[in-house]
Amino acid sequence: MHICMDWSSVTFDWNRVRAFLVTAEEGSLSAAARALGLAQPTLSRQVDALQAELGVVLFERFGRGLELTPAGTALIMHARKMGDAAMSLSIAAYGQSDDLAGPVTIAASDVYAGLLLPPILKQLRAQEPQISIRVLADNQAADLMRREADIAIRNFRPKEPDLIAKRLKDAGANFFATKDYLAVHGPVENESDWSKVDIIAPDRAETFVATMQSLGVPMEAGSVTLECANYLAMWQMVRQGLGVGVIDTQIGDADSSVARVAPSQPDIPFPIWLTAHRDILTNRRMRLVFDFLADALI
Repeated sequence: MHICMDWSSVTFDWNRVRAFLVTAEEGSLSAAARALGLAQPTLSRQVDALQAELGVVLFERFGRGLELTPAGTALIMHARKMGDAAMSLSIAAYGQSDDLAGPVTIAASDVYAGLLLPPILKQLRAQEPQISIRVLADNQAADLMRREADIAIRNFRPKEPDLIAKRLKDAGANFFATKDYLAVHGPVENESDWSKVDIIAPDRAETFVATMQSLGVPMEAGSVTLECANYLAMWQMVRQGLGVGVIDTQIGDADSSVARVAPSQPDIPFPIWLTAHRDILTNRRMRLVFDFLADALI
């Protein structure tokens, strides 16, 4: 049975709802304007126009940012539903394209983006020069449901039912340092040796050490002499002889300037997943890049 809707009762501009939603999520007009690629005055006019159309005040000033009014809080849930529906429509439509030319955004950790992807993307560009690649190098997982990226290389399986994932392999990580560093400090052969080396932690020292201890590595927080939240920067510090760092053994073993610190230390296992939105992969270009990455990363 077809139910007719009274479309004449919808008197507001749907595009202005997007301005409202993004401003609420970003917390300021300037941040929302950057997210939408608009000039701030343009975005401000859209929000003001929506308030006039709806006859309510949606935001109030709080310091340098904005906070939802009670009316804005009551309406934001509906705006999010509209945003999710618009994104679903966009993804479904995108998936119907057979055009091989165009962009693909790949999300990966900084170290994978910097050290593993470049030769793979060089091969991809040589094979398919009409495809342009954008790499989102970030250790925070990209939101594939909101198209922050098209394809993601991850170390965990997604929980969202609309995302599909292919488990490529089980990789391993271990501890490395330069050969000159090891010549001075010696290899780590027993529990007491961990206190004699300088650990470069790719996280807060307490968090990193607790994780390593849970995995059976007997290091203490006092051994951490450097903290760096960026794996790629941490690895360059290791290669400069500043201390010991943990990294994917595929990267560490391929680097002739470093060696394993603890030869008897078993690799720390972790999975490699390739993830994308289910509807995206009906797009010919997305499927080609997804399959290319799957073959190259195995």
